[in-house]
Amino acid sequence: MLAPFQARQNMSKYVVKRLFSGLITVFLVFVINFILIHIAPGDPVSVMMGKDNNDPALRAALMEKYGLDKPLYVQFYRQMTNTLKGDLGDSYIYSRPVADMISEKLMPTLGLVFPAALIALIIGAAMGIIAARHEGSLIDTIFSGLSYILNAMPSFWLGIMLIILFATNLSLLPSSGMVDMRAGYTGFRYVLDLLRHLALPLGTLILVDIPYYYRIAKSSVLQVSNEEFITTFRATGMSEKKIFNKYVFKNAILPVVTVFGITMAFLISGVSLIEIVFAWPGTGRLTLTAINQRDYNVLMGMYLVVSIMVALTMIVVDIIYAMLDPRIRY
Repeated sequence: MLAPFQARQNMSKYVVKRLFSGLITVFLVFVINFILIHIAPGDPVSVMMGKDNNDPALRAALMEKYGLDKPLYVQFYRQMTNTLKGDLGDSYIYSRPVADMISEKLMPTLGLVFPAALIALIIGAAMGIIAARHEGSLIDTIFSGLSYILNAMPSFWLGIMLIILFATNLSLLPSSGMVDMRAGYTGFRYVLDLLRHLALPLGTLILVDIPYYYRIAKSSVLQVSNEEFITTFRATGMSEKKIFNKYVFKNAILPVVTVFGITMAFLISGVSLIEIVFAWPGTGRLTLTAINQRDYNVLMGMYLVVSIMVALTMIVVDIIYAMLDPRIRY
């Protein structure tokens, strides 16, 4: 009776530790981003004034209005206290609440990133497992060659090639945007239109991520299959199917789960190029625009949201990892 209770207690402690480390990580990212953003060349006042306007009085007035004339530590304290209250401030350039701007762009990005990561995980891991179980065969050669080719393609180049093929030459899919604004679709037709616009950017992200899962899954299965305890099971006459399902797969899937967490973190923060190529209205384009315009509040809000999402993703992955391998809880 004590063993299940002890296991639950260990799991609870592990989750609490991971949540605490996630909070520390988000805070450190917040501090580092604040410093880097404010010491980088340029400022939002210069963008608002324009290149041809260098009126010192106007500049001083704008700096005072937005509190940019205060010492850096005062600005940081104000930014931190407002953030803890749930106030991300207003955009210097657009004079809109940052929270509203991010919420408008967040769902399109998540709708692109999460399906791409899950589909790439399933396809890449399946390819890796099949190739490992048929090592040296024709299917292994085909899968490995396809993986090398996809891995060598930059995401933006692959996206452009897919646009040329499916949008320009074949006219099967739209090349940009999330929906056809002029059509004004509603209901089921709107969903179909959304899926058609999603196909190319989603396909690009899937194709780019498949090689990572393929290589990790294949190497993990091969490594576990050559362990001594697997050889012992084979010597006892245990069937290959039972060995794989009960021992090889469970041990080999752990590195794949780890890569999934890392890939998710990369996709959330690095989807900007794909969004630009396909004019997808997500957080990537919002972040790049804020960087060009030195919109400090938008950048801080965007980086905060990304850091929280990455931290949560890694925590969930670690919990799944601990459930698959109880030794990690200790």
